[in-house]
Amino acid sequence: MPAFTTRPEILGTFGVVTSTHWIASAVGMSILEKGGNAFDAAVATGFVLQVVEPHLVGPGGDMPALIYSRKRDKVEVVCAQGPAPAGATIERYTFEGLAMIPGDGLLATVIPGSFDGWMLMLRDYGTMSVREVLEPAIHYAESGHPVLPRVAATIAGMAGFFEKEWPTSYRTWLPGGAAPAPHANVRNPALAETWKRVVAEAEAKKGREAQIEAARDAFYRGFVAEAIGRYLESAEVMDASGSRHKGVLTAQDMAGWSATIEEPLTYDYGDWTVAKTGPWGQGPVLFQCLSLLKGFDLAAMAPVGAEFVHTVTEAMKLAFADRDAYYGDPNFSDVPMAHLLSDAYAAGRRKLITEHASLDLSPGQVPGFEKQVDLTMKLLDADSQTGAVYEPTMAHLSEKRGDTVHIDVIDREGNMVSVTPSGGWLQSSPTIPGLGFCLNTRAQMFWLKPGLPSSLMPGKRPRTTLTPSLGLHEGRPALAFGTPGGDQQEQWQLSFFLRHVHHGLNLQEAIDLPLFHTAHFPASFYPRTREPGSLIAEANFGETVLGELRGRGHRLTVSDPWTIGRLTAAKCDADGLLRAAATPRLMQAYAVGR
Repeated sequence: MPAFTTRPEILGTFGVVTSTHWIASAVGMSILEKGGNAFDAAVATGFVLQVVEPHLVGPGGDMPALIYSRKRDKVEVVCAQGPAPAGATIERYTFEGLAMIPGDGLLATVIPGSFDGWMLMLRDYGTMSVREVLEPAIHYAESGHPVLPRVAATIAGMAGFFEKEWPTSYRTWLPGGAAPAPHANVRNPALAETWKRVVAEAEAKKGREAQIEAARDAFYRGFVAEAIGRYLESAEVMDASGSRHKGVLTAQDMAGWSATIEEPLTYDYGDWTVAKTGPWGQGPVLFQCLSLLKGFDLAAMAPVGAEFVHTVTEAMKLAFADRDAYYGDPNFSDVPMAHLLSDAYAAGRRKLITEHASLDLSPGQVPGFEKQVDLTMKLLDADSQTGAVYEPTMAHLSEKRGDTVHIDVIDREGNMVSVTPSGGWLQSSPTIPGLGFCLNTRAQMFWLKPGLPSSLMPGKRPRTTLTPSLGLHEGRPALAFGTPGGDQQEQWQLSFFLRHVHHGLNLQEAIDLPLFHTAHFPASFYPRTREPGSLIAEANFGETVLGELRGRGHRLTVSDPWTIGRLTAAKCDADGLLRAAATPRLMQAYAVGR
């Protein structure tokens, strides 16, 4: 066990909130203090993150959530992942001369899902009004907030491009013609006015639920959708392809869509059961890793030792290879999840884990899916490139090694939320005039080749990387955890979970340990690069461990200490004691509670 942690594990019995920004965590706690429940707190926290971390998340983005309602006594998924618009066909994109969907601009936009997901959570599980959960975000958008240095750097890096190609974004983020200084008080008055109008239209109705429905209508069938539709009718903007393109999203697409509540996918691991989204997200990768790692004595391995890092990394390579071959929206594709999670399948795959690092991308063979796997491998061999890429995209223009945001909340009743909102970040696409926010670029996760689970198709959800987690201990909902990080989300969560379960580390101890991940498989983000055999590890593993990993054949990149991952977690013990923790990395995430 580490001799110290960077911060204490937060303990209490009233409630805990942990997120990737201290202001958002404080807002969530204030909602609990006012009598709101975990769902109210999560919604308010999510809207504030759109204001204080606009380079990582925005109102035009998406989000999945894993939730546990004590009243319903069940774990559920809030799916606020918008699907591809009606006009998003492979033929439409290839007609533009594209072999891959750009990582920015307007062609990569799917229906923005997060707002409806938040309102659905508020209506069916929360207790507060639209005004109560939006007021904190309105305050920080209108009165300002201390802009993070990384936000200031992102705006500065995009300034020339915004001025030349995306003038609406230039006016929003450089209103005086200059990027804000770090920690300057930054406002977004247009966004504040958007939320004020949503509140006003909601309050034209009587009753909490009627007001929430009016807010949903304002966004998807009212003035917000109309503004988006008007802009997209004529806008033709530069994107990462090097050319200007129009989008395919319409107001009609938005009007016909709504978020849904789904059953989670679950996996038993010892006395734990972990709940995730279905294979329209990458969540089942964690399950496949656990199924492989069941065959190793992880408890006997040092949690920061080379054997642990090597074994976990090799399991991740196999699981992510299956993700690329088999995962997709199950409403459109047959995903053989039961087979992929079977003990027999894991036993066969486990034999591929040796003492030496693999350089092969090796999806497993499932009977009846041979042609699909062959097609996938041919596509990846032809289209995936060498080199690392991180979310968000447009790294060619500015320093963009950000990712998204995450929130975990548990209240004194035992209600739990784990949610990973993303998309619609300020550098993804132009700001919509009059709204103060831009659209998402989630469609870049589709392939422009038919016949794959992740092939572009109207109405299909992209295979998102967003992957919150909820764990049940001996059948009792106990642990909410997650992290930003694109393709790295599942990898960092896996290390955290294993160290907590097998090595008895508390939440903060497990988060503070050095982290690692691989870019061995194709990235989900444009330009879909991969680095066979790669292993990225923090320097604080120490040279002895890093040297042994090199000796095992890993193509090692050593990052600076405290630079990988943005994990947060919250836990409810059997006796009602609440715990929470947040990463010290980037000096932004905080856990609060009492």
